[in-house]
This record gives sequence, structure tokens and C-alpha cells, in this order.
Amino acid sequence: MRVTRREMLLVTIFGLLGCQPPMGKREVTPSPVEEIPLPTPGQRGEVSLEEALTRRRSIRGFTEEGLTSAEISGLFWAGQGITDPRGFRTAPSAGALYPLELYVATGEGVYHYLPQSHRLAMLSPGDMRLGLWEAGLEQDALREAPAIIVIAAVYARTEGKYGPRAERYVRLEAGHAAQNILLQATALDLGAVPIGAFYDQKVQEVLALPLDHEPLYLIPVGHPR
Repeated sequence: MRVTRREMLLVTIFGLLGCQPPMGKREVTPSPVEEIPLPTPGQRGEVSLEEALTRRRSIRGFTEEGLTSAEISGLFWAGQGITDPRGFRTAPSAGALYPLELYVATGEGVYHYLPQSHRLAMLSPGDMRLGLWEAGLEQDALREAPAIIVIAAVYARTEGKYGPRAERYVRLEAGHAAQNILLQATALDLGAVPIGAFYDQKVQEVLALPLDHEPLYLIPVGHPR
């Protein structure tokens, strides 16, 4: 029987608490404080795909200017937006099981992207970016960016069909979604950088993520300085 890292983490946590983990149960996403509709994402931009590919670079320095709702809308739509009445999304997913969840931390709070309604659900008010900066080994991009997008994975959604290969498929999918976000940032004249060096559990704690939401990417986004 294959024991995943998340199962080992659950056993460790509940062992420290002196109790047994609930079998067959998964943590659920916290109830949102409020839901915020996002503008309809544009379908025709001024930058071609070829130009976006050519211009894309990892940007680590940002101005203090925040992102507009239209920019946030475009970034999330690029990462996990629904593009087909059958529910298919911008990034390919093994078995169309969609194990990824997108979050963003801004100066105003922590938000969860809801692809079905193209809305942001505010999970908690307050600026959590300092906590992410600390969790991300104090990298300057995390401290300067007005927004930090977090890509998290729920492996169980894919494991039911693909078993031990699920982890590979989910991580490939996270790469697809991250590249979409980075190219959209370029097309919007924004800067962004994908970050994989961080303490997973610390990111979960800062954002109060469910235990089965494993963070895979931190993507600081903002206006380049």
C-alpha cells in the first residue's frame, strides 16, 4: 500500500495531539467571508502568444502599485478559467479531474478562486504577505509584490483514478497552469516569477489551507520597477 506524504503528515499531527486521524475524511476549504465577482476576462489582447513567449522573464522587483480587478481576473482565468460548457479549463488536466486550487494574498486579504462562477472568495481579511515572505525563505519578490498567487494541489482527486502516478500528473498540471499565469502576466505588462523554494507547512499555516491542499508554487505578481 502506498503511503503519501500527506497521510504521513496527518499521522504525525494527530499523533502529537494524542488522537487518531479521522479515516476517509478530508479537510474542507474554509467558508468564505464574502464572494467577489470578477470582470469577464478579455479574449483578444494586444500581445500575441509569440510575443508573450519572447518577452516572458522572471521579474523579482515590483512597484507599490496594486493590481486592478481586470488584471486579477485575467491571471486567474489564464490559470484555471473554464473555457468549455463541459467544464474544461485553460490548462490540461489528467482525466479532467482538476486537482489544482488557486489562492491569492494581497494587502487586503486571502482569496480563493472559484472557476465555476469566476469569482474570488475572501477567506480572511488582513495582509498575509509577510508570512508568505518568511515561509518563502525571505525572498525579496515575495516582500515587494502587491499580489502573491498560490497554486495548491489536492492529490486525492487524481489518485482515485491514476493511483501512484497521480503525483506526477498533478505536478505536470501545476506547471501548465503556472506557465499560463506567467504568459498572461507578460501580456498584461506585469511582472511575475515562479517560486518553489518555501516551507510547505508554513504556507499552509499562513493561508489556513486545508491539510490536503499542498502548495506547489508561489507566484509574486506586480508592476515591474
